[in-house]
Amino acid sequence: MLVSYNWLKNYVDLGEITPEQLAEKITKSGIEVDHITYVAEKSTNVVVGYVASCEKHPDADKLNLCQVDVGEETLQIVCGAPNVAKGQKVAVALPGAVLPGGIKIKKVKLRGVESNGMICSLKELGLDPEYIPADVAEGIFIFPEDTVVGESVTSLLNLDDAVLEFDLTPNRADALSMLGVAYEVAAILDQPIKLPDEALKIESKESAHDFIAVEVEAEDLNPYYGAFLIKDVEIKASPLWMRNYLMAAGIRPINNVVDITNYVLLEYGQPLHAFDYERFASDKIVVRRAVDGEKITTLDDQVRTLAADTLVITNGKEATAIAGVMGGANSEVVEETKTVLLEAAYFNGTSIRKTVKTTGLRSEASTRYEKGIDPNRVKRAGIRACQLLQKYAGGTVLADVVEFDALDRSEKIVEVNTARVNERLGTEIDSPTIAAILNRLDFTFEQAGDDFTVHVPTRRGDITIFEDMLEEIARIYGYDHLPFTLPVGVAQSGGLTGRQALKRQVKNYLQSAGLMETMTYSLTNEADSNKLISPEVREQNPQAISLAMPMSEDHKYLRLSILPELLHSLTYNQARNQANLAFYEVGNVFISEEETLTKQPTELLRASGAVTGKWVEHPWQQEMKDVDFFVVKGIIEGLFDFLQIPVTFSPAKLTDMHPGRTAILKVDGNVVGFIGQLHPSLEKTLDLKATYVFDVNLDVLIKKYDTEPTFTAIPKYPSIERDIAFILDDHVHAGDVQELIKEVGAPLVKQVEIFDVYQGENVEDGKKSIAYSLLYQHPEKTLKDDEVEASYQQVVEAVNKAFNAYVRS
Repeated sequence: MLVSYNWLKNYVDLGEITPEQLAEKITKSGIEVDHITYVAEKSTNVVVGYVASCEKHPDADKLNLCQVDVGEETLQIVCGAPNVAKGQKVAVALPGAVLPGGIKIKKVKLRGVESNGMICSLKELGLDPEYIPADVAEGIFIFPEDTVVGESVTSLLNLDDAVLEFDLTPNRADALSMLGVAYEVAAILDQPIKLPDEALKIESKESAHDFIAVEVEAEDLNPYYGAFLIKDVEIKASPLWMRNYLMAAGIRPINNVVDITNYVLLEYGQPLHAFDYERFASDKIVVRRAVDGEKITTLDDQVRTLAADTLVITNGKEATAIAGVMGGANSEVVEETKTVLLEAAYFNGTSIRKTVKTTGLRSEASTRYEKGIDPNRVKRAGIRACQLLQKYAGGTVLADVVEFDALDRSEKIVEVNTARVNERLGTEIDSPTIAAILNRLDFTFEQAGDDFTVHVPTRRGDITIFEDMLEEIARIYGYDHLPFTLPVGVAQSGGLTGRQALKRQVKNYLQSAGLMETMTYSLTNEADSNKLISPEVREQNPQAISLAMPMSEDHKYLRLSILPELLHSLTYNQARNQANLAFYEVGNVFISEEETLTKQPTELLRASGAVTGKWVEHPWQQEMKDVDFFVVKGIIEGLFDFLQIPVTFSPAKLTDMHPGRTAILKVDGNVVGFIGQLHPSLEKTLDLKATYVFDVNLDVLIKKYDTEPTFTAIPKYPSIERDIAFILDDHVHAGDVQELIKEVGAPLVKQVEIFDVYQGENVEDGKKSIAYSLLYQHPEKTLKDDEVEASYQQVVEAVNKAFNAYVRS
C-alpha cells in the first residue's frame, strides 16, 4: 500500500511531524513501513506562467517563440513542446531555477534567439513517467484555467509529497485504504479523524429503478450489489488535486469517471466499477456463476475463457465484467459516454481468489476483495463516488439505489478485562488507560469497572477474540513501554550441547579430509526413495513416506538415504565441467514402518559422502591419483580414529553398489554403515565416472563416543620396526591377519600396518603375499633384540597356525 503523506493530511492533523518520524511511529505500532520515497526531487523557482503569445521560431521549424507572463514580468522563452499554444497556463522554470537532477536554468540563445527560462513537462519536474497522464506524456503540462499566475507549482503538482510504502500482513486489510490508514495514524498520534463529507443532494426526480434492475443468482458469492445511475456525465480530465493523489499512489490518471472510481477505491478500500449504460444495453443486471468455457473480452482487450465457478456480471445475455477483478470491453466508459451505471458490490473473497488464480488477472480491486472489505463501507463508497461525479463530471444522480442486500453488517463483540490484560502483558495498565486506548482506536464499548464489552467496527475484520484485542491495546500503549525482566537464577552463557559439539567436530574432520559440505533436499522422488539405503536401516523394513501435497513429483518422499540427492549434486556439477568432486552431508533420514503416518517418523542422523574424479592432481610434479576404494576407506578410518571408536570392515554385496568394491562397517559386531563404489549401471544412469560413497550412522557413534578426556604419555624410549610378509590363501582377509597380529603381539606391538599386497611370479596360484610392518615399543624401557625376536616368533607361529600360512622368504 502506497500512502501519500499530503493526502493523509486531509483526514488527520499531522502537525509538524515529518514523514520519517511518522513512518517510525507507524512501524513501532505494528505496521512496517518499508521505505519512503518523494514524488519528485526538490526544484526551486518554478511557477505558473501564462502563454500570452506563441509564434514559430524564425530559424527552426520545431521550436516556438513564446511570450510568457509569470506574474511580475513577461519572459521570452523558446519552447520545443509540440502541444504549447497561446492562452495556456504552464509550469515555467525561471532563470536561476534548479530542476531535479541538479539541472540549472540559465538565460541562453537558441538558434540566435534569446530564451529566458524553460516551459516544463511533468517528467522534467521529476514525476515518474509511468504515472504521467497519457495526454501530457509527450509534451508540457497545462494547468486549469483558474490557476493563479506566478504561484509556485510545488504544491499545485504535489511535488513536495512523500509516499510511505506499507508492508502489510494479510490480516491488516483495513490499511489498504486511506481511511483505514487514517484511523491507524489518528490512534497512534491521539488525534481526531476527519471523515469525508458524504452528503449527496439528489435533484433528479427520476428513480434509478425506472432504468435498471438487479438480480443476484449467486447470493453466497455476492450478498450485496448496489447500482447507481448518473446521467448527463461529461468525460474530461479529473481535477488536478485528484490526479496528483492518484499518481502518488502509483495509478495513472485516465479521465474523471475512471479516476473517481480509482480515487474512492483508494480512499474507502471499496472497489467500484463504472459501466457505460447505453453500451451495457440492458435494463437488468444479472450476477451469476459463469458457464464453463464462457468467454469475455476484458478491458485489456484479451479474450478470457472462464471456469464454471467464476462470478460474472451480465446484462442478462452476456458477461460484461468478471466480478471483482476486471470489467469487460463491451461496456467500458468511453469519451462519448453520457450515462454511467455505477457498481458498488460485496463479493466473496475466496471466490475472487479462485478467479485470480484461474485467470491470472490481479488488480487493486481483486486484492482488496481477497483480503476482505468493510461491509459497512460498500454503499457509502458508492454514494461518495456519486457525489464526486456530480461535482467533477457534471452528472445528475438519479434517486434511489437499486440493490440486492443480504449482507451481514453485524459487529464482533470481544470481552476484555483489565487484570487479564496485565497478566498477559506483564504490565500495570489501569482501566482508564484501556478506555482511552479504545477511544483512540475509535471502538465503541461498554465499561463495568474493569470489564469492557468492545464492539469491534466492521472495518477491523482481523479482530475477533480477546488475543486480537490484547494486541491492539499493547501496540497503542507502546511496545517500548512493556516491562522486561532478566531471567531469575544463575545466568549461564549459551553453548553447544555435547551432541551439537560432536556433530560440528565430525563436520570439521570431513572438511579437513578434503570434502565440501552440501545441503540437499530432505525430499526425493519415488525412484530414488528406495536406493542406497544402509543395511541396518533396510533391516527395519522402512516405508518411504509421501507428502500429501508435494511441491513437485521430484520432491514427494521423505528420504531414507542422503546419497541419492548427493549424487544428483555430483551430476549437476559434472555437467558444468567440474570433474574432481568430493561432497559430504550430515543430516537426517526419516524412518517409519507406515506408509500413512499416524505418528511422527524416527529421524536418524547420518554422515554421507560421495567422491569422484582425481583425488591428487599435481601437474607440475606429474603426479595424479584417481579416487578409489582405499581413499574413501582411509577417510572413514580417520573418522573412527578421530572418535576413538574401533571399526571393522567386511566385504558385502549391496543393491546399487559394485559387487567387489563394497564393505559394511561394524562397531561391536553391529552394522553402522557402508562404503564402496557405485554399481557401474547406476553410474551410467547418473552420467558419472567411477564414484565412491560412504554412509555412516552418526547416532550410534555419538552414543558410543567417550566424552571423558584421555591422555597418553609421549614414549621416552625408542621404537623398533620389523617387517613380515605372509603367503596366504587368496580368500583370507588381510584385516583378519592384522587383528590377530595385534592380539598376539600385545602389549609390545603398538601398531600394525599393511604396506604391500602381491600376486604373480614366484607366488603360486590361489595364494597371495601380504606384507605387514610391526612397530614395537615399551613405555618403561628400551627393548632388547631377544625380546622383540621372541614376540616376532610368536606372531609368525600364530598366523601360520590360524591361516595355514607361511613366511615368504
